[in-house]
Amino acid sequence: MSEPHRSDVIVVGGGIMGAATAFFLRRRGKSVALIERGLIGQQASGTNFGNVRRQGRFLPQLPLANRSREIWGRLNELIGEDAEFIASGHLRITYDDAMTERIEAYARDARPYGLDLTIIGGNALRERFPFLGPEVRAGSYAPHDGHANPRLAAPAFGRAARREGAVVFERTEIVAVERDGGEFRVEATDGRIFRAPQLMIAAGAWGNRLSTQFGEPVPLVTHGPQMAVTEPVPYELEPVLGVSTTKLEETVYLRQVKRGNIVFGGASRGPASAETMRATVKPENTLLQFEQITRIVPALNRLNIIRVWSGIESYLPDDIPIMGPSARVDGLYYAFGFCGHGFQLGPGVGDVMAELIATGETSTPIEPFAMARFAAPSSLPA
Repeated sequence: MSEPHRSDVIVVGGGIMGAATAFFLRRRGKSVALIERGLIGQQASGTNFGNVRRQGRFLPQLPLANRSREIWGRLNELIGEDAEFIASGHLRITYDDAMTERIEAYARDARPYGLDLTIIGGNALRERFPFLGPEVRAGSYAPHDGHANPRLAAPAFGRAARREGAVVFERTEIVAVERDGGEFRVEATDGRIFRAPQLMIAAGAWGNRLSTQFGEPVPLVTHGPQMAVTEPVPYELEPVLGVSTTKLEETVYLRQVKRGNIVFGGASRGPASAETMRATVKPENTLLQFEQITRIVPALNRLNIIRVWSGIESYLPDDIPIMGPSARVDGLYYAFGFCGHGFQLGPGVGDVMAELIATGETSTPIEPFAMARFAAPSSLPA
């Protein structure tokens, strides 16, 4: 048997969070083995909508989102690629007065976190965004948010991590993880062994399989985003558009890429299985989405849909991710379960987790995301 691969840190999971963590760990001088069962960015990090938004988030998540947005804005400087990030602005619209009051309240509450939102209604809304449909009542505008290409972002971080000296193992499935003699032992299906004093699990929908091996199971479930894209048309829609609503069928979002295509998604999620690694697009949901996006922008109603897709996303009951140290095992860290909201956060998660792993603390608060919230009190160490 060959000698085990040794490093300072093992990162399991090559989505945007794992790849970004590997990159920032190398910037801090830590040797890293990044292990991915498929290809870097192949799972949820590469199949999502591509929203780089902060508004609408759980308020205590905004410091992390702000840190991440700062990184998105200097990707070229950091990793030599921009992943097609555009600070296009993000407009969250409403259809009634009750939801308008809600976005106004959110704007007030978000201001102390450094997120300045402009509430626009009436003639001012029509003048600024003349493509909006007649049912749109008001909008909350975030001028510095935007969108990026999810197919490019995680692979770009993976390449950058490799250039910085991380060792990247793709097509390497993990079957066992354990604490062994003061370090972590990770075993792949092909028999390869990896050892390191620190381990981070960023395995998305498969994170619970690994955390359970350390006595920290979580109630993780999987769903599939329902995504589609239209034929290209002249570029006219600059901001990302989404709906603030309590009605599931109205919760859609859309963006236009510079090539002209309209990417859209939302409404109900589809079935997805971590076991079979398959996710399904429901045709009826695509048709409902298309109907709803034409409420927002009526001019879209003549476009042809050219492709649909889904992926395997992981969700937790409180709709908040797990991020931070293990509640039971020293040197073990988690970053998974981002509930369909993780793409914008990815670079910031990587930076924060690298800081935490390298120094034992972080300047960005992450306490609400602790693994310990799912642990029974009796199971925690004394």
